[in-house]
Amino acid sequence: MTTSAMTLAYRRASALGSGPDGRLLGLETSGGSGPRGATSNPRFFAGFLTRPRIAAAGLLAVADVAATRYYQPERRGFLDPVVTGNGDRLRFESFSACCGVHARLDVLQEGLDGGTTEHGTTNVDVNNPLREALSLLGPDDPLHLRVGPDEMAVTTLDGPVVEKKVPLPDRWVRGFGETQVLASAFDLRAELNAAQTARFLRSLSTGTSRASAPVRWLVPAPGGVLRATSRAVPGAVCLAGPERLGTLRRVLRHATGLRVYGPGVRAGSEPVASAWEITLPGMRLTLTLSPAVSRGFSGEGAVLESLAAESAAEDADLLSVLLAWEPRVDIADLAARAGLDTARVRAGLTHLGTSGRIGYDVAEAAYYHRELPFDTSRVERANPRLRDARALVAEGAVRLDGATGLVRSGEVTYQVHERDGELGCTCPWWAKYRGGRGPCKHALAVRLVRRGEVAAVGEAVR
Repeated sequence: MTTSAMTLAYRRASALGSGPDGRLLGLETSGGSGPRGATSNPRFFAGFLTRPRIAAAGLLAVADVAATRYYQPERRGFLDPVVTGNGDRLRFESFSACCGVHARLDVLQEGLDGGTTEHGTTNVDVNNPLREALSLLGPDDPLHLRVGPDEMAVTTLDGPVVEKKVPLPDRWVRGFGETQVLASAFDLRAELNAAQTARFLRSLSTGTSRASAPVRWLVPAPGGVLRATSRAVPGAVCLAGPERLGTLRRVLRHATGLRVYGPGVRAGSEPVASAWEITLPGMRLTLTLSPAVSRGFSGEGAVLESLAAESAAEDADLLSVLLAWEPRVDIADLAARAGLDTARVRAGLTHLGTSGRIGYDVAEAAYYHRELPFDTSRVERANPRLRDARALVAEGAVRLDGATGLVRSGEVTYQVHERDGELGCTCPWWAKYRGGRGPCKHALAVRLVRRGEVAAVGEAVR
C-alpha cells in the first residue's frame, strides 16, 4: 500500500468557548480550495446553528469514524474531517482508517441561521479537548458557529501555529472515488420512523467488528420492520458488520427516521455496499458501508470502467471548469453546457470523483461539487488495474478474435468475453470475485483496445 504524508496547518486549535453572542464553536480550517482557487485557512461560515446539540452529536459521529479502524483495530493517526461549503449547506465528511466506512453530516439550510455559507472545501481541526467539550454541550445552549479563522486571526497571526502530519494512503484516496460511484447506483430500499429507528439500532450488536461475522440481508416488512433473511432476495439490503452502524447511536435521541439505500440485487447475490441515513431536524447523517468488514472501498473497482473510457480524462477537464460548487449537479444541464451526452458526463464526473472532486448524495440522488486537497495526478497510480491494463495494451498483448479477447499475461493467455454488456475472464482473479470488484486488468485491456484508445491499436489487435 502506497502512503504519503499530508500536513494539515491550522492557525490555532478548534475550540468551544465564549464569544460576544454566547457560546462559540470555532472550527479552524487548513488549506483548501474555493472559487478563486487554492486558499490557506479559508472561512466558510459565521452564524448560528439552529440545533446546536444535534449538530455537535453529528460532528462527533463523523469524527468517530475518522478515528476508527473497524477491521483489525489499531491506534494510528487519522485525517481530520473534510468540510465543504455548497452555498446553502455545510457538509462534514470522513473516512475510516480501514477505508470501509464513509460518514457525512449535512447541515442543511434550515440548520443554519444568520450567516452566508461560502463555497469551497478544506479540512477542519477536531481535537480531543474539542470532542470532550462538544459531548458536554447543554440542550439549551445557543451556539454560534464559525468555520474558518476570525478576522483577528487573519490579520494578526503570521503563519500556521498548529500542524498535524498524518498518513494519506492511496487506498484512502481511491475509497472516496469508489464510494460516490457505488452510491450513484443506490435506490431507497426502506424507511423507518423515529420509534422504529430506535428499536432497530438498539437491536444491533455493539461488539467489535469481525471479518468472519456473517453478512446480514434485511427485507422491509409491514410495520417498519427490517426482517432478516439468510440470503439475498430481490428488494433486500445488505448489512455487513452491523457493529459499524454503532456510530449512529450518537444522534439516536434526535432522530426523526432512518432511510436505507442499496443497489438492486438478485436471489443469491454476493454482498454489496449500502447506505444508512439518519434524518435529523435540519440535518442528515449518512454512513456508507463496504460489502464486508475486511473489505475497504478502495478495491471495489467501480470507477475502472469510466476511467478506461477514451475521453474520460479530457471530459473531466472540461467539466471541472463548468462546475461551480453546486449542492446538486444537474447532469442534463451540465451535458448541455459541455456539449456532451449524459453518459460521457457521468464518466467524466467519475474521473473527477477519483480525486475527490465530486461526491454523491443518496438522499437527493444527485452529485455535488467539492475539491479535496489531493494531487489529481495520483488517480491512475491509485488504480493499479487500469495502469496494468494500459501496459498490456502497449506491449501488444491483446488480440481480438471476434467477440472474444485474448490477453497474454506472463506465460498464460486469458480469454475475455462479453455477454449482455458484462465482461468475464478466465483468470484466477475473475474466478474469485466474478465481477464483484469491477473488471480485471485483462478485461480492461480488451475494453481499451475495442475503444481504440491507444495510438497503436492496429498493431495491438493483429
